[in-house]
Order: sequence, then structure tokens, then C-alpha cells
Amino acid sequence: MEYAIALASEVDSWRWVKRAEELGFSAAWFYDTQLLNPDVFICMALAAQETSRIRLGTGVLVPSNRIEPVTANALATLNKLAPGRIDFGVGTGFTARRTMGLNAVPLAQMKAYVERVQALVRGETTEWDFEGHRRKIRFLNPELGLINVEDDIPLYISAFGPKGRRLTAELGAGWLNFSAMSGAVEALETMQADWTACGRDQADLKAGIFFLGAVLSGDPDEDHKRLMKQAAPSTAVIFHNLSDDVGPMGGLAPAGPLAELHKAYLELHRKYEPEDARYLGNHRGHLMFVREDEAELLTPDLVKATTMSGTKDELVSNMRTLRDAGYGQVVIQLVHGHEEAIEDWAEVFRAI
Repeated sequence: MEYAIALASEVDSWRWVKRAEELGFSAAWFYDTQLLNPDVFICMALAAQETSRIRLGTGVLVPSNRIEPVTANALATLNKLAPGRIDFGVGTGFTARRTMGLNAVPLAQMKAYVERVQALVRGETTEWDFEGHRRKIRFLNPELGLINVEDDIPLYISAFGPKGRRLTAELGAGWLNFSAMSGAVEALETMQADWTACGRDQADLKAGIFFLGAVLSGDPDEDHKRLMKQAAPSTAVIFHNLSDDVGPMGGLAPAGPLAELHKAYLELHRKYEPEDARYLGNHRGHLMFVREDEAELLTPDLVKATTMSGTKDELVSNMRTLRDAGYGQVVIQLVHGHEEAIEDWAEVFRAI
């Protein structure tokens, strides 16, 4: 099993990618969220210049936010900077579109987008519908070597629902999941079933799991800080999703112990301004930090239960379970301002 990091893209993310490479991590994934972070491709280019082995991937790019020629050009340019080290991760758009008050991109649109981008980065001619017309497009002078269309750029798809998983299998793409320990194995089993149902060899499925979490020390005060800074942004996102006005979870009311907490989040949500764009407040700090207004709603116990957090021994056991289930890569997201946690996670991974 391989170990990787994910980052909410920053212009100095290269420092942590370089450190990840030194520690033996295999890949670094960069989030593509234009209204929260610097441009993903600029941040990846800086990392490409400072590293020599580690893979660099979009984790994940959103089709609606860049036209196909622009995405293909950026990927092929990165492939020139870091030949054979670039991965094309793509999804229908949670954060990047929700920050603009938009729902996810339809899967059929994403499929067409992916196929065109893949054709372009292979140096092929493809048909493209744009501004009401279908046209043929391709890179016009790749022989100059200004971009790289020779080395392969593998495809990965972030997919949670049954249709997304089936599309992943149909395209033979790698699969990216975002989960805590609870439900992670079951999700992979479902993806494996979809994969084999499409006639593919289960051994060929490249499955990765992204998570936030904290390696706990045993000191109560220190562990409280780690949980709230390194892991809690992931717990908060659960309620950002439930409080949203769009998306499959928008308007849903959870049952059980989370019901009261959800009500408290909705009270916060009703106060966001402007009234016709509450999503601007709802997604501020998404996967980067816990906002002051929501911090008091999240307890350490809840954070631990909804993230990949635990002692070193507990996490080593979890990683072994994920490996044995068939995950080929585990990805810890480093949180803004607390990236030094990579050292703790490196110790966990070395112990597996």
C-alpha cells in the first residue's frame, strides 16, 4: 500500500510535498477550489520544480470550471515539468461548485469532458462542442516539445454514488474515496462489485482513500488541540453539506444524536449574509479550518468518531484493515497551518 498527502492548494505547498518525498510518500494531491485557494496548477508547478520522484495529482479538478483545452494544456505542461509523474483526478464538484451556489456537474457531462481531455493529452484529435457548435481540436505543434503528450497521465475519479462508481469502472479509472474509517471497507466492496460487473479484473482497480485525522499522543490537552485543528475541519464539512441548499444532502435532517447538532448548524446558516447567498458563509474555511461560530458545536469525541483519528497503534491497525480490504493508497490531508503533522503520520505509515 502506498501513502500520500492531500493539500488545500497554497503557493508554498511545495515545501510539504518536498518533505513528503523525503519521507517516502508516493503522491501529493492538490484540491481545486478557486474561491478558497490559489490556483491548483500554479501550486502543482511549483511542487514539480522542487521534487523529482513523488507523483502530483489534481484531487480533484472540476469540469465546469475550465474548458477542456485549458485543462489539457495545464496537464501537458505539468507533464513537461514532471514527466510521467502527473495524475488527472476529476469529480463532479462538491466544494468548488458549492462555493458558487451550484450543484454537481451531471455525470454525462463529466464523462464527455474526461474523454476529450484524455484524448488531447495523448496528442489526439477530438470533437468538442462549445458555444453551440461541434469542432475538432488538438494540440497543433507538440513536436516542439513545449508540452509533454508522450508520458501517460492516469485518470482517477472521485465517486460516491452508484452511477459515479459505474462510470469509474466503465472508464477503467482509479477510484478516489473520501471517508473516515466507518464505512470505508463497505464502500470499497461496493466499488469492487461495480468494477467486476463491468468485466474488469479486480486486481486492476486502483483505489485510494482520502481522510483528515490526528495522531493522538495520550496527553488530553495536546490531543484536544490536535483533534480540533487537524481533524475537525472534516467533521464540520459534514454539517456544511447538510446545511446547504443544494446537493443530495441539502435539506436532509439526520436522525439520532446528530439531529440536535444539525439544528444548531441550521441556526448558524440562517444568519449568514447575504440572505440570497448563504453558501458564501457556509463553505468558508472548507477543509482548512473550523470557523469560530461553529467551533463550540464540535466536541473532541464527535471529531474522533467522524475522522481518521486515534493513537499510533489504533491508526496502524486501521491502515492494515484498509490495505487488506484492497485500498492501494491512503491519503492524509494536511491542514493549513498544521502541516507538521506529516511527521506523525510518517511514523504511522512506517509502522504498518
